[in-house]
Amino acid sequence: MNKPSVKRQPAVKASRIPIVRKAVSRQVSGKPEPNNNAVKIAAIAVAHQASVRSQVLRAHKFRVGQTVLYTSSPISRPGASGTYKVVKLLPSDGDDYQYRIKNPGEAFERVAKESQLELDH
Repeated sequence: MNKPSVKRQPAVKASRIPIVRKAVSRQVSGKPEPNNNAVKIAAIAVAHQASVRSQVLRAHKFRVGQTVLYTSSPISRPGASGTYKVVKLLPSDGDDYQYRIKNPGEAFERVAKESQLELDH
């Protein structure tokens, strides 16, 4: 029995040309997605401007030459409390302004925070 010869079709070779696919944008609406880094930078800039404004508006409570009542903490030197004269205004240490003060009965000057001083009447 002779079977009719069946010609086989040659297998189709895969193309060696790479397939290029475009990235699908996740942007659903026509608005661009916000840049999170830009938002963070803007927030930091606003906070910095607010802190600078508060420092500019706030001034030293006492003046040079004014007599003040110094209250030292019980931990540092409990006997140092008393009447002092403001010798120099110093910059802020973050929380409070600082002052250089001097007691007439002492040979040295001290540095005190504004929160440790009161106006002597």
